[in-house]
Amino acid sequence: MAVTKIAIIGAAGRMGRRITALASGNEAFEIVCATEYSGSPDIGKDIGRLAGVEPVGIELTEELSGDTPDVAIDFSLPDGTMKFLGPCREGGIAMIIGTTGLTGAQEAEILGAADAIPIVKAGNFSMGITLLCKLVATAAAALGDDYDIEIAETHHRFKKDAPSGTAIMLAKSICRAVSKDYDESVVFGRSGECPRNPGEIGIHAIRLGDTIGEHTISFGSLGETVTLGHSAHTRDTFVRGALHAAQWLEGRPAGMYDMTDVLGLK
Repeated sequence: MAVTKIAIIGAAGRMGRRITALASGNEAFEIVCATEYSGSPDIGKDIGRLAGVEPVGIELTEELSGDTPDVAIDFSLPDGTMKFLGPCREGGIAMIIGTTGLTGAQEAEILGAADAIPIVKAGNFSMGITLLCKLVATAAAALGDDYDIEIAETHHRFKKDAPSGTAIMLAKSICRAVSKDYDESVVFGRSGECPRNPGEIGIHAIRLGDTIGEHTISFGSLGETVTLGHSAHTRDTFVRGALHAAQWLEGRPAGMYDMTDVLGLK
């Protein structure tokens, strides 16, 4: 069995720790590097201990170090993603990017890096969410303009960005399916006097306790409502998708990919 060498960017975060836990117990992966932001109190600690599993012999560092990884898996913050994008590009290291809250300029820089290295970037690495994106696109195209579209997302109280990257990904899937301009069609929440405009897509963010992630997409006419949704029960759902993508990505040509490529849904 081929072994994929991985670096974990943001390894002390919630997702980073679960990536460590699942990858360290899987013979298909070898963790060769793990990073965190400069000044993190966890620098120098064994990432296995941080993840609540057996020590893996890899200490948390501020820079890429040790053996060159095949793939860097990044679920950090925008600053962390941009810090390591250049070194990965220069080192020919493929990337899995699950960071959300990126600016337009940062998104463009990542797209530029995909000219040199293969990148899988997604707002959500769940296989179920990937399928849901296809289903909402099909529903939007079939139901047409007579149906209003509203997206609601709920996440834990600690999530830094809103709306979620997944909600944005779902809205963009709908826009592509019905030839709408995302920036012109989407509205974020409503307050005051705001009658619904024809053709708009509403996105609403809820932050609640320790909710891992819930997304509901509703299509409503003046006679019925169609609802599609997804609930994540554990972060391991996203980790398994990211690790699956890392294996798929190794050896691919440079380019920008997403989970529909990984799952063969395009």
